[in-house]
Amino acid sequence: MTDWLGPEEWQAVALSLKVSLWAVGLSLPLSILAAYALARWQFRGKQLLNGIIHLPLILPPVVTGYLLLLGFGRRGPLGGVLEDAFGLVLAFRWTGAALAAALMAFPLTVRAIRLAIEAVDPKLEQAAATLGASRPWVFLTVTLPLILPGVIAGVVLGFAKAMGEFGATITFVSNIPGQTQTLPLAIYTFLQVPGGDGAALRLVLVSVAVAMAALTLSEVLARRAAQRVAGG
Repeated sequence: MTDWLGPEEWQAVALSLKVSLWAVGLSLPLSILAAYALARWQFRGKQLLNGIIHLPLILPPVVTGYLLLLGFGRRGPLGGVLEDAFGLVLAFRWTGAALAAALMAFPLTVRAIRLAIEAVDPKLEQAAATLGASRPWVFLTVTLPLILPGVIAGVVLGFAKAMGEFGATITFVSNIPGQTQTLPLAIYTFLQVPGGDGAALRLVLVSVAVAMAALTLSEVLARRAAQRVAGG
């Protein structure tokens, strides 16, 4: 297997996995919070928030990447603060690729979790609250176990989107081999080089294998979570 892929190809695979895992892991808590707010809370600007969350799905990815560059670049208002306060640079770094992937995957994760929350009978949560449980405790002990299959589905959707992200990534962090060149960017690069079709095809097969493995794992975890809920 190590001889099948070259060093540059392995770098792209490893970086894509790293970026996707960080993107999903860091955005998951916010995804759950946003999904819960949209499903359960009533407040002014709810539709506006819903539109903003889903904006990355509507805008061209290049536009999203450009907005990230304006906001999180070294001269951007947020990028400058992060660099000065924490020494964190996002533009043209793998950390920026993780941010771009998280932003593009966020709407899909939120939508899957929101649908799961809306399927839960609010009376179950109200019954726990009448027994004296606080809202966070009700969520952790009642809501979260019931929506776990939806959370898993959202994570898989987000991971798949992050693995396949191209437009926002190349705009925000460029296409630097070994630093920001993820799997889609590497495939694109090899297709521009004479004789690079073989390497591109190998990476496509790796992409398919990773996607199928993630889908299979999600099905197993979701089935176990559903069985646990039914058994409980």
